[in-house]
Amino acid sequence: MATTLLSFVADELDTPVSPPIAAAAREVVRRLGGLAVLFYGSVLRTGDLDGVLDFYVLTLRPRGWGPGAMATRTLWPDVSFHEIAIGGQTTRAKVATMPLDTFCRAAEGRTIDTTVWTRFAQPAALVWSADPATGARVVRAVAYAAATAARFAAVLGPQRGTPADYWLALFRQTYSAELRVEAPGRERQILAFDPGRFDTLLPLAWHGAGIGHERRGDVYAPAVPVRDARATLAAWWLRQRLGKWLNVARLVKAAFTFDGAARYGLWKLQRHTGIDLPLTPWRERHPILAAPGVMWRVWHRRAS
Repeated sequence: MATTLLSFVADELDTPVSPPIAAAAREVVRRLGGLAVLFYGSVLRTGDLDGVLDFYVLTLRPRGWGPGAMATRTLWPDVSFHEIAIGGQTTRAKVATMPLDTFCRAAEGRTIDTTVWTRFAQPAALVWSADPATGARVVRAVAYAAATAARFAAVLGPQRGTPADYWLALFRQTYSAELRVEAPGRERQILAFDPGRFDTLLPLAWHGAGIGHERRGDVYAPAVPVRDARATLAAWWLRQRLGKWLNVARLVKAAFTFDGAARYGLWKLQRHTGIDLPLTPWRERHPILAAPGVMWRVWHRRAS
């Protein structure tokens, strides 16, 4: 049977994860509720459980009611940090939570945001789903994410080039639109993890997006009609102009709603500087107000 975009994504999402990661996903669902859990990010690539596990928990509806739930509908996702005891070890996870309906719309490119389809054009694993129908819906959404990414890559990349040329052009543009501060060469690190995977994915995703292509050896040339190319570039122009403001708004929201922000910040501080500061009740309740004092103590310890 010929490989299709949907079968490629289904096989990749079905990749087994280690027992600690599966256990962490189940505990996160127990705490937050949800219909499905996607695992992605650096630990998926490296297997280093000393890092932070990145999960997307997809829910039926926004958690809670009132302004917080309204913010989730417009400035998703909600973000939380969890420390989970597994086998005598502490496993840490940063969790993005959003309704499954919202995730599907974003993956299909029907929102201004670029983060979902950019992120899930990269490798991921579906660790848990509530039932087969939900799992199949998540698989379709991730396939849409790859097709959306490939559609933009076709017009943001060169007229002809290798698959890597198109992915690199896409990731550079989306990093810029998302107001993300990435180390130089970050996009190359993503591809270097499994370049063959991205080479295989691009033509499948183009086909899924309804884009034909020519191939000569390792060089591809997407066949995008002029009208479609103009429409896609116009859509990209809008995302590029509004993307930074959208992410600023998300950062403001996260400053007040990031559950576990103090624990996460102090852990990152200890991991990157070796300075271990205690999590006091004040710091946990008021992470923003506590931040200047934390930074002063870091400066003082380094100075001494």
